[in-house]
Amino acid sequence: MSNSYLEIKNVDFTISGKTKVKNASFVIENEGDTLCILGPSGIGKTTILRTIAGLEKIDKGSIKLNGKLLSSKDQNVEPEDRNISLAFQDNSLFPHYTVEKNILLGAERNKGKRKKKLSFKEIVDFLHIEQILTKYPHEISAGEAQRASLARSLLTQPDLLLLDEPLSNVDQSFKEEIQVRLKKILSKLKITTIIVTHDSYEAFYLGHKCAIILDGQIKQFDDPYNVYHFPNSVEVVNFLNRGILIPAKVTGENSLENDDLGTIKGNFIKHYPKGSSVQLLLQPEDLEHDDKSNLKLEVVDRKFRGTNFIYTLKTSSNLLIPVFVHSHHEHQHEADEKFGIKRPINIDHIVCF
Repeated sequence: MSNSYLEIKNVDFTISGKTKVKNASFVIENEGDTLCILGPSGIGKTTILRTIAGLEKIDKGSIKLNGKLLSSKDQNVEPEDRNISLAFQDNSLFPHYTVEKNILLGAERNKGKRKKKLSFKEIVDFLHIEQILTKYPHEISAGEAQRASLARSLLTQPDLLLLDEPLSNVDQSFKEEIQVRLKKILSKLKITTIIVTHDSYEAFYLGHKCAIILDGQIKQFDDPYNVYHFPNSVEVVNFLNRGILIPAKVTGENSLENDDLGTIKGNFIKHYPKGSSVQLLLQPEDLEHDDKSNLKLEVVDRKFRGTNFIYTLKTSSNLLIPVFVHSHHEHQHEADEKFGIKRPINIDHIVCF
């Protein structure tokens, strides 16, 4: 851990005397990397950011940034001496300053700290906020205020940038564009960043690593791909809500059997002895649509997602299974119709619990 850019070791993240996340250890290995923290409301995600920023102290463990000890039981570097920028979810703009003046405060804070790499105009153009520069915070929308706050934080070019739900109030039609631009500028400037978000797709896109916080602990810390495809616990599966668990019995080295779906083949992520009863993770993209198949399930619901449909299918034992289908498929099924599942069923990575 000693060579990592940010090191959190055995820290209890506590606020108002209550421990929110216990005995947490994680790292950001390289300068310029982004970590996204996911978890339900009230679990302690914001407390983690406040503690790293120095607004909350710790009684055990340590926090180091670029080799410098920031927090321990016996030491606490003051927030203003950390060169860490924290942008809260709520509007943190000064009400008596215009948006332009609020943003320029970030540049003033960074004077003399490092070579200037990002101009005020670049950040304003990047976030599409040129039309609100002369306005005051009470005259702009919540989404515009978030973008202005983000602009101020980026302009400081800190050693560590902490963003608490930075795009939660941004219109959905604009959010993906901002995500692309944000990722590009963080990479360009090598700004190491921790982003708290409720949006798993946002976390998977922006993060080099993702941390899942559940039940007062870090349940999984991994690459976004692994978090999605190889969740390490039932709790992570349920939190991400990207599939269901169905009962099955292991029948061989690369096969198992479900009463409704029959034989399922693939590569097990973890070995289970033949005859083991397991819970198999089925994600929407694991099953394929095939009207010619003799395996027919009843359509309960159909959600249109633009580029695809998510069908909810009911099995003979009343399991509800989600299935992904491209929106241009020829036969669109309505509720109560029969929906064919391609056989044999093959899943690249079999995840069981």
